[in-house]
Amino acid sequence: MDVGALFDDVRRMNKRQFLYQVLSFGMIVSSALMIWKGLMVVTGSESPIVVVLSGSMEPAFHRGDLLFLTNYPEEPVRVGEIVVFKVEGRDIPIVHRVLKLHEKDNSTVKFLTKGDNNSVDDRGLYAPGQLWLTKNDVVGRARGFLPYVGMVTILMNEYPKFKYAVLACLGFYVLVHRE
Repeated sequence: MDVGALFDDVRRMNKRQFLYQVLSFGMIVSSALMIWKGLMVVTGSESPIVVVLSGSMEPAFHRGDLLFLTNYPEEPVRVGEIVVFKVEGRDIPIVHRVLKLHEKDNSTVKFLTKGDNNSVDDRGLYAPGQLWLTKNDVVGRARGFLPYVGMVTILMNEYPKFKYAVLACLGFYVLVHRE
């Protein structure tokens, strides 16, 4: 057997193995995206899982808690319920408790929220001129949580170099791991 042919076989096998690993990585990423989209459909929420980013809801939720949300349109909003909402002009959703309901004669319901650890309601957080939230502002309602699991997300956002290091290590592991 020719030595040159042996090296060609080894080189080809390594390329094939590398390509297999790249395809495996692509399948992992696409599977994660499909799971996320499936959760969106099942929960009715554009963001079925969120991380608590501040201490405004302590002692109910702490910074870094992972919340599981649902947002079914037929369920009415209730006082005392914990909702996640987005305000016009802010990218990050807010997790707070419904403080008051305001029902109009035409059956529209508006509500006011407040963080458990805050001394005032959220009107200062709403868009300019907005005094109440509507169901259209709601991303979801808290149905369950895992304490402090979201701290990894917070660390990655606060320290971008940490995020790139973690992603590089995961990517490297997937590409060189042979199983």
